[in-house]
Amino acid sequence: MMSSKINNPIIWADVPDPSVIAAGEYFYMVSTSMHMMPGCPIMRSKDLVNWEIVNYVFDTLEDNDQHNMIDGGHIYSKGSWAACLREHNGIYYVCFSSLDTRQFYVYHTNDIDQGNWQRSVIKQLFHDPSLLFEEDRVFVIYGNGDIRITELTSDLTAVKEGGVNQLLLEAQREGIGLRAEGCHAYRINGFYYYFFIEWPKDGNQRRRQICYRSKQLLGPFESQIVLDDNMGYRNHGVAQGGIFEAGNGQWYSVLFQDHDAVGRIPIALPVSWKDGWPVFGLEGKAPEEFTTPLPYTPTAPIICSDEFDYTVNKLALQWQWNHNPDHALWTLTERPGYLRLKTGALADSVLKARNTLTQRTQGPACKHETLLELTNLQSGDHAGLVALQHWFGTVGARIDEHGACSIVMTINDGEGREQVVESVPYTAEHVYLKIEYNFENSIDQACFYFASEQGQWQTIGQTLHMKYTLDHFMGYRTGLFCYTSQQSGGYADFAYFHHSSLLK
Repeated sequence: MMSSKINNPIIWADVPDPSVIAAGEYFYMVSTSMHMMPGCPIMRSKDLVNWEIVNYVFDTLEDNDQHNMIDGGHIYSKGSWAACLREHNGIYYVCFSSLDTRQFYVYHTNDIDQGNWQRSVIKQLFHDPSLLFEEDRVFVIYGNGDIRITELTSDLTAVKEGGVNQLLLEAQREGIGLRAEGCHAYRINGFYYYFFIEWPKDGNQRRRQICYRSKQLLGPFESQIVLDDNMGYRNHGVAQGGIFEAGNGQWYSVLFQDHDAVGRIPIALPVSWKDGWPVFGLEGKAPEEFTTPLPYTPTAPIICSDEFDYTVNKLALQWQWNHNPDHALWTLTERPGYLRLKTGALADSVLKARNTLTQRTQGPACKHETLLELTNLQSGDHAGLVALQHWFGTVGARIDEHGACSIVMTINDGEGREQVVESVPYTAEHVYLKIEYNFENSIDQACFYFASEQGQWQTIGQTLHMKYTLDHFMGYRTGLFCYTSQQSGGYADFAYFHHSSLLK
């Protein structure tokens, strides 16, 4: 059985706030997905190297104007935050809070790979929660700096009346900018372990991983810094995540590191034990590579090409919509071999356009291409590719009020509207579009291209200097979009989506 060589990052793409468990022969991971739908992807791996998306926890979190992008509503940077994945007595649980609804969601299933998830909602906000099961009791640990513990009913549908509900610990204040948050809680070999991320203003002045432990659920606690390392990258610390034991008895952790415009990328580490404390990494460092006895097992990647060769209207799992889609306005079957996006509600910017279909970008560099047919676009329609974050860039076709078509490259004008950087009159019936991304060493540049014949690319507009901002709190994604500023009824046909990566 071949061992696996783990090269960090294990996924050079936006997989923030990873929560990982080992179950059977697999590792499972859930991640923050905020405004993207379906939400809370369940990723699976046998070797910590190759990860595939096998399920989502929910298709739609809420059905309201904000989630549906109606009348200017949106949930950018909100939605599901810092999901926690746990297994207890054969049932899998995912919990998280939502900043826009101010509620706590708990989903459960007995089939993590393909099952549907049942949900319960508690009308309370538990910031960065972790579930902790103890026989027939269950607790949620949460907070920022002042960490609280609240006992839930055994079915996780409500706060338990008369149960534990109190301040658990007060994390360090002096010299700390961002106090402890992002809890991952466990009971292991007679100790309770609570892991957090914190960001000191002194010392190395970067995010670090800290652990509190006690032999009692409610303390008293002792603490240690268990990882303070940046892997030589821009003093961006590797932190926030938990630990898990593989079937062979070895322990691991998956944390994340901010990598600017591409997003927050997951880092795997070996974990050992000394005097009852977990020791992260190798000699106090997050290793660029290490070897495990886990069998190398290739899977479908979480970012990949799509020929849109479907027989039913069910997209492959690598795709997520920007907010809730209007399912009446997209189809994979009306014209076999094409994704058709139809215009609906009026919008004046791609940021406000519904039914934008997205995939992650990938470092250190990648390119995304599509072929767009233009014959059914109408006056006011705009369709193409977008490098999606608050400071976006688009390349695509725009039809003016007289029905004339131009290929345009646009950017955010600073107020969320589209500013046309360059417009080229265009008469062909289809257009090839491409965005090339460079994230290496945080150069964070995107370049935009179009062609009337395959391979005859010409640049358009300007280089986009990508910025990771909290407006979206998400790494750049590539989106296929089609919206109108004048009247509904037009549509765009996309023949394929091609992803090419340039990895180390």
